[in-house]
Amino acid sequence: MKLGIVGLPNVGKSTLFNSLTKAGAESANYPFCTIDPNIGIVPVPDERLKVLGDLYHTEKIVPAAIEFVDIAGLVKGASKGEGLGNQFLSNIREVDAIVHVVRCFEDSNVIHVDGSVDPLRDIETINLELIFSDLEIIERRIARTAKGAKNDKALAKELELLERLKLHLEEGKPAKSFTLSDEEEEALLLTYNLLTCKPVIYAANVKEEDLADDGAKNERVAQVRKFAKEEGSEVFVICAQIEQEIAELEEEEKKMFLEELGLTESGLEKLIAASYHILGLISYLTAGPKETKAWTIKRGTKAPQAAGKIHTDFERGFIRAEIVSYDNLIDCGNFNQAKDKGLVRSEGKEYVVQDGDVVLFRFNV
Repeated sequence: MKLGIVGLPNVGKSTLFNSLTKAGAESANYPFCTIDPNIGIVPVPDERLKVLGDLYHTEKIVPAAIEFVDIAGLVKGASKGEGLGNQFLSNIREVDAIVHVVRCFEDSNVIHVDGSVDPLRDIETINLELIFSDLEIIERRIARTAKGAKNDKALAKELELLERLKLHLEEGKPAKSFTLSDEEEEALLLTYNLLTCKPVIYAANVKEEDLADDGAKNERVAQVRKFAKEEGSEVFVICAQIEQEIAELEEEEKKMFLEELGLTESGLEKLIAASYHILGLISYLTAGPKETKAWTIKRGTKAPQAAGKIHTDFERGFIRAEIVSYDNLIDCGNFNQAKDKGLVRSEGKEYVVQDGDVVLFRFNV
């Protein structure tokens, strides 16, 4: 999974990226501090892995991972080359979802590129730049498709779709709100890799005092939540500065620090939960003496395709999957006892893998 962190300059993007990845991206109080995208790979916290590792006396524990890309601050006119423009927008096209950091706090020491704090204006600025960038892609596609559309029914159908989509974008609406008439159009839309088709998670960046009640008393956070609900996006509240402090602590110290703040989870955990939810992802687990590992798959994935995440040979030669839920396995103490109690199931090709399934695949080489 790859997430792109975007937003206007000085909203806390690089600070958040630093805290999430401990990658040491430069962070300063002036626009365009980040020029090239910083990339960091972060393990997904999953307490189940340690428990399974202890149960199996595992040599190596391998969590799932998220790749974060910190993309430089966009400004009005970025799609036309303002600021550092299109090179940033091209970086966003490679991600699975966009994490849009929105400033929801006042601080006279931190310059706002537009002179005042207004999260809805900031969101609109970024969204319009993404729409303008998508329009450029669609207009180029229309020019190419129109040449052959007179003599090719498939191209003529695509041209009609492109022209409808162009009108939709010109009205200032994102591609994900565009109404499609059939599955073929949906498949075509995906091939364009439009920015405004990507799921969005808003990170409402607040001051420390707004963390304990999850931003409930912050009017700016309420505005972002309302906006996100209307467009079907996710929101989580974070204090980027506090996250940076948390990132420097050991695990036990981190728990104590969170408790002192009245929090049960870190910003990273909130973000992971939001990203898994909006992308429809779950994790299944494999465990043994050599390795215990979490595998990320789409919700609704069937057993052979889940096996293919490990190796394509597993999918091609799939026979069956022996499955026990994590909770049942831990309650029983080991796999054999779970099997004796009838809690290990033998599932075939139509089985849909569930979050927390501990799986042993059987396959032909």
